[in-house]
Amino acid sequence: MKVKLFLRGVLEIMQMMFREVHKENEHEEAVEEAGFGLFHGLLLVVCGWANASDAVEILCVSFLLPTARCDLHLSSSDMGLLTANIFLGMMIGGYMWGYLADQRGRQKVLVMSLTVNGVFGALASFAPRFWLFLLLRFISGVGVGGSIPVIFSYFSEFQPRLKRGAMISALATFWMAGNILAAGLAWLVIPRTWVRFSLGGLDFQSWRLFVVLCSVPSLTSALIFSLAMPESPRFLMEAGRETEALRVFCRMFAINHRGSLKTFSICGLHIPSEKKERETRRGGTHTLRFVNLKQCLAPIRQLFVGELASRSVCLVIIFYCISFGYYGLWMWFPELFKRAEDGGSPCANVSRLQSHDNQSCYPVKTAVYMEGFVTAASNLPGNIFTVLLMDVIGGKALLCCSLLLSSVSVFLIYEVKTKAQSLLISCVFSGVSVVAWNSLDVLGTELYPTQLRST
Repeated sequence: MKVKLFLRGVLEIMQMMFREVHKENEHEEAVEEAGFGLFHGLLLVVCGWANASDAVEILCVSFLLPTARCDLHLSSSDMGLLTANIFLGMMIGGYMWGYLADQRGRQKVLVMSLTVNGVFGALASFAPRFWLFLLLRFISGVGVGGSIPVIFSYFSEFQPRLKRGAMISALATFWMAGNILAAGLAWLVIPRTWVRFSLGGLDFQSWRLFVVLCSVPSLTSALIFSLAMPESPRFLMEAGRETEALRVFCRMFAINHRGSLKTFSICGLHIPSEKKERETRRGGTHTLRFVNLKQCLAPIRQLFVGELASRSVCLVIIFYCISFGYYGLWMWFPELFKRAEDGGSPCANVSRLQSHDNQSCYPVKTAVYMEGFVTAASNLPGNIFTVLLMDVIGGKALLCCSLLLSSVSVFLIYEVKTKAQSLLISCVFSGVSVVAWNSLDVLGTELYPTQLRST
C-alpha cells in the first residue's frame, strides 16, 4: 500500500512537471510566432518610461535636500529619515502589489501603483510641515514598490527567449534615463529664484515645483498603460484566459508584421482544464479584490521552499547589500557635494551646517546640481556594456565583477578631500554599480516561475 501511494505521488509530480514544461513551451512558441519587431520597440519605450519614472520619484528627494532642509527646518537626522522613508513604503508596497500582480494581473497593478506614486508624490509638494511631507512621500513609496518589480515581470513575458536578456538589460538602462531626468530637472528648476509665490499661506519655493514635475512621468505612464497596453499573455495563459492571450499574440503579430501578407498560424492555446475551472470558480481575474494578510504571505513562503530557497536567500542578501551601498551614497551625493562646495571634507562641516539658517540655502548653487547630472550621466558606459554583453557573458558573471569593482571604489571615498575628488569617485561608483543592478534585473526575472515572478 505504501509503495502504491509513493508511486502515485511520484506520478502526480511528473504529470505536474510535464504540464509546466508544456505550458512554457507553448508560450515560447506563440511568442516566437508573433515575431520580434515594432511591438517590442514600443513596449520597451513605454515600460522604460515607467521605469524611469520610478527612478525620478526615488532620487528627487536627494536633489531637493540642499534647499528643502531650510524651508522644512530639517536636521541631518530628519534628512536621513526622509531619504529612508520612501524605501520603507517600497518594502510594504512590494509585498502587496507583487502578490496582486501574480494573482490579478500585471497591467492593472501597474496602472494603480503608478497612479499612487504620481498622485501622492505631487501632493507632497504642497505639504507645509515636515511630518505631512514625510507621510505623503511614504505613500508615494508604496506605489513605487509595486511598479519596479512588476514592470520587469510584465516586460519579460513578451520577449522571445533569445532576446530576453538583452531586452531586459535595455529596459534597465531607462533607470539611468530617470537619474539624468531628475538631475536635469533639479539643475533647471531649483536654482531659479523667480519660482516663488504664496499659496494659501504656503511659501511655494522652486524645490516644490521640482517635486510636482517629478510626478509627471508616473502619471503619464499610468495613463498610457490604462489606455494602450495589453495584459501579459503569459499571465493570461496561467489564469486560464485562452481567448484573451491569443488576442494579445495576434496583436503583437499584426504590429510586428505590418504590411506583410503573413497570418498568425496558431489558432488556439491549450489551457489545462483545472485552470479554467479555478478561474470560473473565483469569477475571473478582471477585478482587483481585497485579500487578507495570510493570502499575501502565502507566495512569499513559496519563495523559500525547495530549490527556490537557495536562490531567494542569495538574492535577498545581494539586494540588501547593494541597496545599502548604492542608495546610501546616491541619496546623499547632492548634500555631500554641497558640503564640499562650502569648503573642506564632506564630513567636516556637519555640525556647522546643522546650525545654518536659510542664508545657507539661498541663493542656490547650481554646481551642486550640475555635479548630480554628471554623476547620473556616468551610468551610460555601464548600461551600454551590459546590453552588449548580457547574453554573451551572462548575468551571473557581470554581477560578480560589478559588485567587486564597486566595493573597491567605495573604499576610495575615505581619501576624498576636494569636490573634484568627490565627483570623480561618485562617477566611478555609479558607472560600475549600475552593471550589478542590470544583472539583478535579469536574474531576478528569469529565476522564478510566472506565478511567483512579481512577488
